[in-house]
Amino acid sequence: MLAGWVLLYLCGTVALGLWAGRRVRNVTDFALAGRNLPLMLAASATFATWFGTETVLGASSEVVRHGFLGVIEDPFGAALCLLLVGLLVARPLYRLQLTTFSDYFRLRFGRWGEVIGALFMVPSYFGWIAAQFLAIGILLNQLMPALSVEAGLWIGAGLVTVYTYGGGMWAVSITDFVQTVMIVLGLLAVAVYLGLQISPQEVVAAQPEGFFRLTPPDADAMGWIHYAAAWMTIGLGSVPQQDVFQRVMSARDERTAVRASMLSAGMYLTVAMLPLFIALAGKALHPELMEESDLQYLLPHLVLRYTHGVVQVLFFGALISAILSTASGAVLAPATVVGENLIKPWRGTMSDAALLRCLRISVVVVALVSALMATQRGNIYELVGESSALSLVSLFVPLVGGLYWRRANQAGCVASMLIGMGAWLVALRLDTEFPPMLIGLGASGLGMLFGSLLSRRHARVER
Repeated sequence: MLAGWVLLYLCGTVALGLWAGRRVRNVTDFALAGRNLPLMLAASATFATWFGTETVLGASSEVVRHGFLGVIEDPFGAALCLLLVGLLVARPLYRLQLTTFSDYFRLRFGRWGEVIGALFMVPSYFGWIAAQFLAIGILLNQLMPALSVEAGLWIGAGLVTVYTYGGGMWAVSITDFVQTVMIVLGLLAVAVYLGLQISPQEVVAAQPEGFFRLTPPDADAMGWIHYAAAWMTIGLGSVPQQDVFQRVMSARDERTAVRASMLSAGMYLTVAMLPLFIALAGKALHPELMEESDLQYLLPHLVLRYTHGVVQVLFFGALISAILSTASGAVLAPATVVGENLIKPWRGTMSDAALLRCLRISVVVVALVSALMATQRGNIYELVGESSALSLVSLFVPLVGGLYWRRANQAGCVASMLIGMGAWLVALRLDTEFPPMLIGLGASGLGMLFGSLLSRRHARVER
């Protein structure tokens, strides 16, 4: 019966997305919902796009293992990112009326900034999307054991691709609003069900000393460096990401863009406490669940074994909503960059209809590559962290430098992107004790500084 409800919900989501696609008449409708989203749609789209499998399944397993210090990256770092977008980025970017982040790099730093930024941005999404497809596979396997995880992830990838292809940002935004309601209701239902069996005070008392610390105890310098890296991975690394940018640019006006970012940050941090509470309550009530070989299955196992009826339907509805909302938005983002910033300039003049077809084909290609990646990896939380690190070391400094440093120029931007990425890859290869992402971020900053200043000096000398 539960599997039937899940399948019905999946079909309903696809139908809603395709219905929303009737609003798509041009590229602006497909990529940015016609720049016409009101506050609640814009905020729920941002919240639901980020509130995915890494929060419900990944973070809940990490908090059981490592306490709150284990989930600094997500949800705390993710909420920080949305807050910073609202405070520092949403207003100046909305005024430019662009379609992609790479459009900004072209406007501020020229064609080379656009191309290199796009080439680095697109791969950063594959791990993120793969994590969502993997979660769909895990979920369907739990509900229908005869269906393998790999088969389930391909089914989920196909469904997400269909309604994103058909409806673009309108489909993503409208389904995200419905999915946000489902996420809140479903997680609240399970939390209340468990809360009637064990109080929050008892859950807190059952944890070891220091479990809820948000700062490392007695850490040396290297410990604090790794702690800072955990905050920065998503907290800074996802600021220059296309999915966030698209939601900012889809709002109906500048004020709505800023308020939606701030509201989604508060929603994210608040709702994210629910799966953490559910995991800890489940651990206290049913310690035998800790014997499972993979704690990513903790919440689905808990709900399937120890709840029933409406609670199960609401929980799995919430879980499916979280996964689908994140996957659809994450697929649309790099697909838009591929079409707008890589194929369109290469092809030269393109009609709006031709570009729209190109964006839709890009949706299919991005989903396919991500699904293939998901079949090769098994850890949801790691997939998400890796995707954010890539954009941190290559795109964060050019974005901030371009917005807030007048001397930043094309040479500095290109140097920042290439040197930051190169330093990160070398550090990963050498397996350095110092966090590779911070090495890459520092190198990116130096590239921007010296590239901009030296090129200006060279230009003055030539004159």
